[in-house]
Amino acid sequence: MAIVILILMQLEIFKRNSGGFMKRTNYISWDEYFMGVADLSAKRSKDDTSQVGACIVNPRNRIVGIGYNGFPIGCSDDELPWQREGAFLETKYAYVVHAEANAILNTTSDLAGSRIYVTLFPCNECAKLIIQSGIKEVIYLEDKYPNADFTIASRKLMDMAGVTYRQLTHYRIKVHYE
Repeated sequence: MAIVILILMQLEIFKRNSGGFMKRTNYISWDEYFMGVADLSAKRSKDDTSQVGACIVNPRNRIVGIGYNGFPIGCSDDELPWQREGAFLETKYAYVVHAEANAILNTTSDLAGSRIYVTLFPCNECAKLIIQSGIKEVIYLEDKYPNADFTIASRKLMDMAGVTYRQLTHYRIKVHYE
């Protein structure tokens, strides 16, 4: 830590002595910034096994929607199940709204031509919403289930609709909450 502070102090002295300030070069990219917002949004999820976040950005790089996975407004997270296994109605899958759906529903404007940053590759149901809303690109952090039917269907739908998708591989931000 002391070394970093010393280097920063020396850089500041160099800037002053050279007659001007230089543009900082170690800033994060737009992709990292918006994925960071999605990652931070995921921390709002009360799901013990999967915290997923989403951030929608318009063509002018303005955030127009954010969301995370959780139960619908007005539905108690203490009364509905969070289990992954068991009879359908006894699992979270019957009740959880995915991050992508929440981000689309929380939007502040038209989504035509927008991008969505998600911490987990979208399922087929979210792919349908992404396509219908006019989002044109999906940037995802992780693809936990690449061979699952819902992921295969998601890719097929997005390919057919011309929605591009890519994994963000150079993500340097880690959002930790304790």
